Amino acid sequence: MKKLFLGYLMISSLLLISCKNDLKPEQNLSIKNVMDDVITRLYKQVEPDQYNTIDDAFMLNFLSENEKTVLATKYQYFKVNVPVIVSLMRDIKQPTIPFWMEESGFKNTGKKVKNEVFEYEVWQKEFKAGWVNLGIPGFDMDRTIYFITVGAKNKSDELKITDPYPSKYSLEVMTKGAFTYHDWDGLKITEFPKELEGQVLFTTVRGRAREAHVEGAFRKTEFPSSKIPDQILLTWSKDPVNSIDIQWRTNIEIKDGVVKYWIKGKKDTLTSKAESSVIEDRMLYNDRYVNRFTAILENLTGGTTYEYKAGSQKSNSWSDIRSFKTEEKDQNKFSFIWFGDTHRNPKWGEMLQDANKRHPEVAFYSIVGDLVSTGLYRTEWDMLFEYSKKVFSQKPLMAFPGNHDRQDGLGSWMYYQIFSLPKNGPEKVHPESTYAFEYGNALFLMIDSTHPMEDQTEWIEDQLKNTKAIWKFVMFHFPPYNFEEPYFEYQKEWIPIFDKYHVDMVMSGHIHYYMRSKPMNNGKVVESHKDGTVYAISIGTSSRNRDIGEESYAEVRFSEGQYYQHMEIDKNVLKYTTYNKKGEIVDHFTIKK
Repeated sequence: MKKLFLGYLMISSLLLISCKNDLKPEQNLSIKNVMDDVITRLYKQVEPDQYNTIDDAFMLNFLSENEKTVLATKYQYFKVNVPVIVSLMRDIKQPTIPFWMEESGFKNTGKKVKNEVFEYEVWQKEFKAGWVNLGIPGFDMDRTIYFITVGAKNKSDELKITDPYPSKYSLEVMTKGAFTYHDWDGLKITEFPKELEGQVLFTTVRGRAREAHVEGAFRKTEFPSSKIPDQILLTWSKDPVNSIDIQWRTNIEIKDGVVKYWIKGKKDTLTSKAESSVIEDRMLYNDRYVNRFTAILENLTGGTTYEYKAGSQKSNSWSDIRSFKTEEKDQNKFSFIWFGDTHRNPKWGEMLQDANKRHPEVAFYSIVGDLVSTGLYRTEWDMLFEYSKKVFSQKPLMAFPGNHDRQDGLGSWMYYQIFSLPKNGPEKVHPESTYAFEYGNALFLMIDSTHPMEDQTEWIEDQLKNTKAIWKFVMFHFPPYNFEEPYFEYQKEWIPIFDKYHVDMVMSGHIHYYMRSKPMNNGKVVESHKDGTVYAISIGTSSRNRDIGEESYAEVRFSEGQYYQHMEIDKNVLKYTTYNKKGEIVDHFTIKK
């Protein structure tokens, strides 16, 4: 009787799998909804000390049959008008074959597809005209996720593909030199079976490996939220003379947010209500949800020190009192500090504390991308704010994303929920990603170079052409001049504009070493700063780059260390000073206009 029952289960399972290709999208839950519910249930039924033991076998036992069906069919789907052969390219190094592949009829052909780095097995299955439904890449996080090509079974048929999900990733042609991952479009196909030539290639992003990731995915923050506001952050989204943006975090018990503020030394208190949003990190088991608040204070008096506290009137939970100072109107003497990649490094946090004590006069700070190492893990942002202590609650932090802040093609949505920044960037670029602001007699262009370059060129030129600022500074993550990976596309597209409008300095990170160039124009070293632009690369995290090659344009270079740059402007004079972790001056120069 037991054998008969097991046989019934096996037949039922096969029938379920075989029917999956007739499923329509609107009849089923999404992968996200299913995984949200599964993880919620898992937190209730499984103890935290067991999370790291969860594997493929556990998940298949834990999931309901309906949940398995969704995970086996709703990761990718589309409709075809004729019978087709779907070829699925699976990373040969992925340890576990996704549970649904063999059950649904995919077979390993023994053939291979290669790009410049990875090798894939070719699995194939025939589908009738109608819906094609495919499942998750697995419960692990093999970032080299599968991709597919689709060709008509009968070569005389004209294939039409409609209603693809997800629709935002393009359909290309399978050919030598084609790309598969939008987040690594420089990775090209080098070898594939001849019969795949000319088939429809479905592109994707490596970040989709996270959609059902559970094996080794659970995280715990050492700095969880509470009712008391923390991670208090100052930025500007409007004029630094008469406004300031204040952001903070609480647990989800706190529903309201407000800032009380007053001119230092006076008793009159003003209030500003905050907008809130929920940040969810599904795999952060001890602090899955937090509230993030943003209050924008306007109509402030220039050149004035204000005190403030953030909190909730309903729960009567408040931060301690902090302070900030607005920019003086027509100010032409100020200083700021910028860092290369910080990657939420605790040693960087120590350097920040020292810099803040050494230079109490600075107006603001900046980080040129890669603030954290994995931008969609809230644990990383918790560390960044913990290590920075109270510095950014008294001096604004003006930042922009690097490649680590936007993860594997999934964007940097967590960064956007944390920061409130100017929304005056290029039309095709996410607001608060690329933006401009002026402080004193200087223009700052903060450029997200992880966005397409051509979408930003016209905006960059407009900003430089129309400003009346004496000093022009440009910051973006990828350095156009460096020994390791010169970005020739930037040299061709943007540097002629920097030359035309005489940008004073371009500041970058990414390469993890220190370099300051001689003044440059048209890709060549020139005699004077009045004729050229200085290109600087710095590093805020602990790093060592053993071989930094040769760079004839370099004035100063260091292969290892942690640094920050203090830049002081006094009317027509710029003093640039670089400090190492010990507080020693290791580089400096002056520009006079």
